[in-house]
Amino acid sequence: MRIVSKGPAARLLIVMLMSSAAAGVSAQEQAQAPSPAPVQEQAPAPAPADNSVTVTGIKSPGPDIKGVITARNGEKIKIATADGTSQVIALDPETQVRAGGGLFGATSKLGQDALLNGLPVTVKTWRVGDAQSGGDLVASRISFRNSDLKTATMIRNGTSQRFEEQTAATEALRGRMGDIDKYNIKGTTNVHFDIGKAELSAEDKAQLCATAQQAQAQENALMLVVGYTDSTGGDELNQRLSEKRAARVINYLQQQCGWKPYRMLTPTGMAKADPLAPNDTPEGKAQNRRVAVNILVSKSVDGMTQGAGTIN
Repeated sequence: MRIVSKGPAARLLIVMLMSSAAAGVSAQEQAQAPSPAPVQEQAPAPAPADNSVTVTGIKSPGPDIKGVITARNGEKIKIATADGTSQVIALDPETQVRAGGGLFGATSKLGQDALLNGLPVTVKTWRVGDAQSGGDLVASRISFRNSDLKTATMIRNGTSQRFEEQTAATEALRGRMGDIDKYNIKGTTNVHFDIGKAELSAEDKAQLCATAQQAQAQENALMLVVGYTDSTGGDELNQRLSEKRAARVINYLQQQCGWKPYRMLTPTGMAKADPLAPNDTPEGKAQNRRVAVNILVSKSVDGMTQGAGTIN
């Protein structure tokens, strides 16, 4: 249909018709469009489980304990103090382990696996509960000297050095040597110590290296090092001290005198047993505070050496 008109009324009619048509199309599109799916509410995600353990109760300062580690069972260590008593102390993940004695007094942080039997330590503690409740002691910081750790490690391993080429020699020598009853003692050197000490004097160090040179000259010679104390102090304390003295001597023989670890029998401490002199005088006690370094040769080897002749 074609409408031709120039009048205002005609133009108004056209505009009304066009608006009505547009409204109809919009209504039709809305009727045909699918209605949106209803939105379902989702339950909030559950909070993650809290696996942390909270320890409640009183935490009070504990005593500082100085002594030697004599046993370890899991997360507990047993410390023997100088007065002969023992104290069980617990470890936790926050326990600090530090070794001192480095350059300019520096300390190094170590793991709890460094806490070996025979290691002299100083332990700072805290107590579960108050002092009156007698709760367990927990170590907050354990400190010791690097040199003491080295000695304790040597005792645990039986030697301060492990070389593959020494293993075969060790087995061959000890296989021929057998028990201690099958040895001849070719010489004994005694080095002496101050009361309660395990330090070597300059004279003692010279004697040890001279003894090592003497033993080197004898084929198949071994060394047996035995530590002793006088009768002062308790049995447990003296046992630890005698073992520490023996370990100190072995350490010097191997590191400074060149004695091979595989030619060293397992060291031992005899505490106050087998005194050289009576312990009722200061002079006698001084003789008994010693380490005996014995040069041993198998009786069978020694017999062949002594019986060897010259073939003309």
